[in-house]
Amino acid sequence: MVDAFASTSSTLISSSVNDATVDDSEKDRTQQLRVGRLTKAHGLKGAIKLELFTDDPGRRFVPGAVFTLQVPTGSAWHGKTIELVELRWYNQHAVGFFKDVVDRSAAETLAKAILWIDADVAEQSDEQDAWYDHQLVGLAVMRDGVRIGTIGRLEHMPAQDLLIVKTPTGDVMIPFVKAIVPSVDVKNGLVTITPPPGLLEELPEDPADLKPVPADAETDAAAPATPETTP
Repeated sequence: MVDAFASTSSTLISSSVNDATVDDSEKDRTQQLRVGRLTKAHGLKGAIKLELFTDDPGRRFVPGAVFTLQVPTGSAWHGKTIELVELRWYNQHAVGFFKDVVDRSAAETLAKAILWIDADVAEQSDEQDAWYDHQLVGLAVMRDGVRIGTIGRLEHMPAQDLLIVKTPTGDVMIPFVKAIVPSVDVKNGLVTITPPPGLLEELPEDPADLKPVPADAETDAAAPATPETTP
């Protein structure tokens, strides 16, 4: 599920389950939803500040909730899950306490980890502007009323998410944020983008940089130096 217009300018993403032990019918019904990101350690007792990618933290972040971790392959947490013990709020910032994360050193090893949960694709979301990946792939991408391509896939990055748009000249990465993707119309199969200059094409050179060089300057530059003579 994708929430492109969250206040964090990031997205809530889903991807197909890759566990080979899950049968095909279960794979068709199960998605992984990205619901948060661990930002940095808080205090000395293993607490970690959270960036939430869900409008319903009271439902997603309950004691005992288990999250799949997205971390670099070199991390000791790679391929593991983590269980929430408690979610607290400090100065309107979410802070999580997790099982087996007992001190600040352990918490620091989880900085920038992304949290995913399993969910049923048939589940109806109450969150506004939220979609599953499969609902976006294949949608036409419009710019100034002109179709420039179609969405090929989504890339889920730690800082923000990207729409990979297939165009006649190749794939283009579009940050999936409100300022650049103001409208997603799944019903009509359209995504409207307002990219800044240079995102989709090379900018022309500044005319000020193309001023002609004076002819005399060219002549002077080209003329060989004349050695001084002593009368």
